[in-house]
Amino acid sequence: MTILVDEARAVPVVSRTDPRDPAVRLSMLLDGGLRDSAISRLPGDSCGVVAVHGRINGAPVVAYCTDAAKAGGSLGTAEADRIVDAIELAVRQRVPVVGLWHSGGAKLADGVESMDAVGRMFAAMTRASGKVAQISVVLGPAAGAAAYGPALTDIVIMSSAGRIFVTGPDVVRCVTGEQIDMDGLGGCDTHGRRSGVAHVTTDTEIEACQRARNLTTLLTRPGRFEVCSVTDDQRLLGLLPASVRRAYDVRPLVRAIVDQEAGTNGFEELQPRWAPNMVVGLGRLAGRTIGVLANNPLRRGGCLDSLSAEKAARFVRMCDSFGVPLLVIVDVPGYLPGIGQEWHGVVRRGAKLLHAFAEATVPRVTLITRKAYGGAYIAMNSRSLGATTVLAWPDAEVAVMGAEAAVGILHRRKLAAATDEQRDGLRAGLIAEQQRTAGGVDRAMSIGVVDAVIPPWQTRRQVAEALAAAPAGRGHHGNIPL
Repeated sequence: MTILVDEARAVPVVSRTDPRDPAVRLSMLLDGGLRDSAISRLPGDSCGVVAVHGRINGAPVVAYCTDAAKAGGSLGTAEADRIVDAIELAVRQRVPVVGLWHSGGAKLADGVESMDAVGRMFAAMTRASGKVAQISVVLGPAAGAAAYGPALTDIVIMSSAGRIFVTGPDVVRCVTGEQIDMDGLGGCDTHGRRSGVAHVTTDTEIEACQRARNLTTLLTRPGRFEVCSVTDDQRLLGLLPASVRRAYDVRPLVRAIVDQEAGTNGFEELQPRWAPNMVVGLGRLAGRTIGVLANNPLRRGGCLDSLSAEKAARFVRMCDSFGVPLLVIVDVPGYLPGIGQEWHGVVRRGAKLLHAFAEATVPRVTLITRKAYGGAYIAMNSRSLGATTVLAWPDAEVAVMGAEAAVGILHRRKLAAATDEQRDGLRAGLIAEQQRTAGGVDRAMSIGVVDAVIPPWQTRRQVAEALAAAPAGRGHHGNIPL
């Protein structure tokens, strides 16, 4: 085996005959390849899982990899027990555990013994949830039990060859008559855009391992707030359109707020194509790892809906379980109305976000950039749910609904009684009065639900100071796959 180093990524790249070999794959993930000792491995070991101690960017981790060259990476008692040993060791040592998956699921030949062993593996993952970070990298087909294994972990990364499904296309065809191939059933597009199972999708195995390294580092080396290093940024206001009616992509604003780190874009976004009206991800601010949630007006006007609320709730709980402070960037017109939303559980799923924020103990700062209306204002980390600090830009609005819609309801009789010539002027005057009395942030500040109005260019420093001044916290709960 030859170990090379990709200088651009600082990731070991291994040249070997079979690219599925666990040594090849683990060497792409870990510093310097497989220098550390294996876990529970004996000479002549025939087990289809390799588990090792290792380091990622200098931080200790435990990693395991299924061996696709041995019975398709299927999981029997020995394989499941080795994964259990790796997870339990990681919990004892308080280090992350990273799993590389390419497996056909439980071993058919082992019958109920393999199912019992896989069940113990699931139980170990659940016990570890919220205690140590668990990251899965899916590099090939992961079926049945090997699909649920990654799904129980905190972050799922898929390379282009990854496939995740409970049953394969042949079984689907036999049982339901539906015609579909492996990629359509469980490929990157399916789980990155439709199901939300995958948090990150990549074109290559090397890129998948690099993203795993980046995310592991953000969680294992959180750093400290160095507020003195933060400078004002005059560009921030220019990242929003001049007209409040225009949609925009919030991600450039997020990237401008977090630190710009060499070799990365500064922001590791999770689930970018699923529920894209909500942006979530990890980055650093003033040197400290933070989680960021932001409404994205480019998609569905930034409205909250059933999927985006669920996406945000899971992310809040993950950050809380690992003590990662939160920045919540708010520009939300409300919850998306409609029959489909009600039928798809917007009440149940929206309640998950309320619960997640109300339960969270990590420092969390809310920044209202343009508007925060109605129930979505509450759900996006309002003071009533326990926000540490609530900041607003000067033109922000906090209200039950927009002034135009409110006037249409509150003054409909007055508007109906006006002549055609009078109506437009009357409406404009009523809207201005509504904005003055119920919009803006003055009223919100007067009752203490907004702490300060800040110039946009001071955002980085003000947020960093607020997070740094808050007592550290960490939730005592698991990270259930909501």
